[in-house]
Amino acid sequence: MGVRFVGLWILLVAVYAATLGIPAQPGMEYAGNEPHHLLAAESLVSDRDVDLSDEYRERAYASWYPGELKTDGRIVDRRLVEPHGVGFALLIAPSYALGGARAVQWQMLAMLALAFVLAAALARRMVPEPWATVGVGLVGLSPPAVAASTTITPGIAAAVLLSGAALCALAIRERPRRRYVAVGALLLAGLPWLGWSFVAAGVVVAWALVVWTLRQGRRFAALVAGELLAASLVFYATINDRFYGGITPRSAGTAVLPDPPFGYIERLPRLVGLWLDREVGLLRWAPLIGLAFFAAWLLYRSRRDQLARVAPARREAEATAGLLLAVIGAHLVIVALVTAGPLRGTAFPGVSLVAVLPALAALCAWGLRHVPRVVGALLAVVTLGGTAWLLWLDRSVEVRGWLAVDSDAPWGPLVVAFPDFTRLYWWPVVVCVLIAVGVVVLVWRERRAAGEWRRAAAASRTSKALH
Repeated sequence: MGVRFVGLWILLVAVYAATLGIPAQPGMEYAGNEPHHLLAAESLVSDRDVDLSDEYRERAYASWYPGELKTDGRIVDRRLVEPHGVGFALLIAPSYALGGARAVQWQMLAMLALAFVLAAALARRMVPEPWATVGVGLVGLSPPAVAASTTITPGIAAAVLLSGAALCALAIRERPRRRYVAVGALLLAGLPWLGWSFVAAGVVVAWALVVWTLRQGRRFAALVAGELLAASLVFYATINDRFYGGITPRSAGTAVLPDPPFGYIERLPRLVGLWLDREVGLLRWAPLIGLAFFAAWLLYRSRRDQLARVAPARREAEATAGLLLAVIGAHLVIVALVTAGPLRGTAFPGVSLVAVLPALAALCAWGLRHVPRVVGALLAVVTLGGTAWLLWLDRSVEVRGWLAVDSDAPWGPLVVAFPDFTRLYWWPVVVCVLIAVGVVVLVWRERRAAGEWRRAAAASRTSKALH
């Protein structure tokens, strides 16, 4: 199994490295928040501080960012700080010191490949080989993952921490070792320093880690883990208040949260748009990820039919799938409803969800094991076909860059079936309504079927008791 994981990492690194020459947009290697992360690393390397005023004044970004870079921060205590925090800058500073911005991209692609290897280990708890490695590898080679691999974003580091912490939490269910508790807690303690948007997903894993540790009778270990996580949050808030004027670096920016409750209600369609939008939907670019929804269905049916009583190994698959679904749901809500910015932002589709792409990949491996092979093969071919088209067949991508991709791949003319959630046309509204009605009907039917099953089981027990 170790050989499979090493092979998966090498394959992903090789494919990701092939995209290093693709810019963010014409004439610009980096866009969005990437230049700000690099400039923070430059400040740490050259000045060993978080004050960016001299870097902007001296145009320290000139070697990797043409034009004029404008700050998105403000002056706090006579220092120019930006709302991206210092944790990610500290992480990439050694690579930046060794080889500049390109070395940071190498670090990103190596870390994302590692995150998918950890996802394969998670998938192995639900399905045997080769399904675990193959399923995760297919998602790792999808267009969103390939585009994210060389993007300088804290989401990649968060993917490694979340996947590793989830593995530690699940390992505690089998062997309540203190090292699993300690490593899991340390990984989770680093999440807030990468960005406040990863805290919700981290809380889900932290809850599982502490609760499962307590269930195994390791009260002291659970207490230490909880104290470590709490201390990290307190220290995080204290440092941010000192340097950024608030409990998160977001205080140094200009973005504001939506006005409750209507501001969040207006953003509800984004929950669907992140999956089905014609330009940025994950399923539009990687239909194989749709197997994650099928995995959720498998989990529900497994728990409803109480399969773990018949097959004890099923209990581990249920725990893994439940934890991963909770992590994905928590992060999805934050990205769709809380974080600022338009649905179509300054990155290739799927990059905003890169922190949970490995979790999605592990669930897809479980789904791939249980769907008909023809269906799984078709989804894989369509997904990999989109990647091949973008990287090798449509050479214009290397000229226009990831942010200017203009392609109907992998669907061709069928892409018009995907709704455009950035415009108030009738089709997105119809899609949301149909999905809502479908969920309601499905829940009603399943509750009815579950009730009939329970009544039949009760009648069978009564009949046996009478005889």
